[in-house]
Amino acid sequence: MPHSVERLCEARRSKRWVHRLRRWLSPPLPLIMNPGEPRDFPLGRWNLYIGGGGCQTPGYVNIDLFQLPGVDVVADAERLPFPSDAFSRVECDAVLEHVREPEAVMREIERVLAPGGFAHVVTPFCHPLHEYPQDYRRFTLAALEHMAGGLSVVAKGWRTGPTATLLLFFFEYVKLWLPWRAGRILAHGVLGWLLFPARYLDLILLRRPEAGRLGNHCYLWVQKPAPGRPENP
Repeated sequence: MPHSVERLCEARRSKRWVHRLRRWLSPPLPLIMNPGEPRDFPLGRWNLYIGGGGCQTPGYVNIDLFQLPGVDVVADAERLPFPSDAFSRVECDAVLEHVREPEAVMREIERVLAPGGFAHVVTPFCHPLHEYPQDYRRFTLAALEHMAGGLSVVAKGWRTGPTATLLLFFFEYVKLWLPWRAGRILAHGVLGWLLFPARYLDLILLRRPEAGRLGNHCYLWVQKPAPGRPENP
């Protein structure tokens, strides 16, 4: 397992005073979730969460490449170790940019999803580089739709908007000028606390179709057609 991933998960859960202080001082995220994104598609008896290492995912079988806290099964998303038609819902949040063959992952999601089941896919578009353990690509909303294959698109849009994009890139730009890690951490904290209120501008911008030109993350909800039923619900 890459040491950086292990250290990140350890710091998120550690009870050491230095890690607890850092978490307490960490600024709010410079993004806000689109309140118009659907979130009410039903869970079933068996549900799959892809790439949830270090997170709690109640109601899901949680898989990741590494044996991290919260992971139930260590597996490669390009070759899921589950039978076909096994899961009522599949969650794949900010994973496809980290895999070598995103089309293969989408076909595996289609295979393990039960007829009538739903999958939720979220990917970055305008977002800084973030390795876990590698970062290979970015996706437009049209690219996600193209990869849906035999799955029917039931909802699509932008999860996080242009203001999030600008704030994240600005933070990274400032840190490029700072040679010491301590200085980069300090700059991130100070700028984060000063500028995070600007994120609420996205509540306005996400209502506009042009927001996708600088969108931060996009989402897709897809459904596997049930036999004998029309593809679109």
